Amino acid sequence: MFSALRSVQLAARRTASMSTSSAGAKSLTIGLIPADGIGREVIPAARQVLEALASDVMPARLSFVDLDAGFEYFQKHGVALPEQTLAALKGDCDGALFGAVSSPSHKVAGYSSPIVGLRKKMDLYANVRPVISGAAATASGEKRAIDMLIIRENTECLYIKEEELHEGPDGKYAVAKRRISEFASRRAGEMAFSMALQRDRMRQQVAASERTWKARPKVTIVHKSNVLSVTDGLWRETVRGVYAGNAEYREGVDVEEQLVDSMVYRMFREPEAFDVVVAPNMYGDIISDGAAALVGSLGLVPSANVGDSFVVGEPVHGSAPDIAGKNIANPIAAIRSAAMLLERTGYASAALAIYRAVDKVLEAGQIRTPDLGGKSTTSDVTEAVCRLL
Repeated sequence: MFSALRSVQLAARRTASMSTSSAGAKSLTIGLIPADGIGREVIPAARQVLEALASDVMPARLSFVDLDAGFEYFQKHGVALPEQTLAALKGDCDGALFGAVSSPSHKVAGYSSPIVGLRKKMDLYANVRPVISGAAATASGEKRAIDMLIIRENTECLYIKEEELHEGPDGKYAVAKRRISEFASRRAGEMAFSMALQRDRMRQQVAASERTWKARPKVTIVHKSNVLSVTDGLWRETVRGVYAGNAEYREGVDVEEQLVDSMVYRMFREPEAFDVVVAPNMYGDIISDGAAALVGSLGLVPSANVGDSFVVGEPVHGSAPDIAGKNIANPIAAIRSAAMLLERTGYASAALAIYRAVDKVLEAGQIRTPDLGGKSTTSDVTEAVCRLL
């Protein structure tokens, strides 16, 4: 049985994807980009779950387009994100799922991360990562209920990947350029405040005693402007300007700021203190990966790269080459990311069915992959979810 609390958490996740007009479509075409490592195992698992949806919750006919990208593709063909993949996404697909990428830690001539490129080319300007748990493990060992949404600006910061290597009198030194713009900061801020209000409207549908977040909606602006006064200063001022310039936000949402180091500390000590968190690209990447530890594993945490007209679901985890090909990768993050994709494209009932099936498998505790202390396989978990659908 699902409590009113659980239902409102699911509803809040639905709001993170925004409304769309495509719900009336008779078909839904999803691009599948497994890319590297365990992406080749978890994306087929997500497809299997999508195909298991009953017609009463998924009225559209699903079709899939297999697409290429990744470091391994780059090693064979000299390009990590081929133009034909972008053309197919723009011309043939309503949304997409991306698996994982094995970007090297050292410079490789001609290579650039395909997921970073995809976000830029498709203008997927926000990465939306829900972190929800009824019993998150804090640094003190206490269990806390959390319902946090992390909005990560997705197109700039240090991820513009403009780096230079120089030779100086004392040896080599490297310089990385960081870009923060009013335009990108404003879009991220707008999404954060609008989602805070949307989540609050959904919470109002249940009694206060049954909500995880019981206070007024709140947006936490993350920055380090005490050191990076120009770039983070512009980020902070712009996001605050979004709040100051909108009466609905001022009346309905509380706002606070956190230096990024303090944010990490507080997130592990008192994660229940946060509702919606908005951060520049790199800080958001670090915070959201760290938040996965609160719920047990990166293998559980989904995300959606969201633009105004397209969405790419993407599990938070990496390519995990150490376990690739062993059929032990946790597919739940990818499956939940597929559900987030369905939300964005207007199929909330289908998304809810997937969330419920996944949660029931986790609550039962009998089928768990090694990252959660179990011995089950990727196939075991996927089949268990499908049976509940």
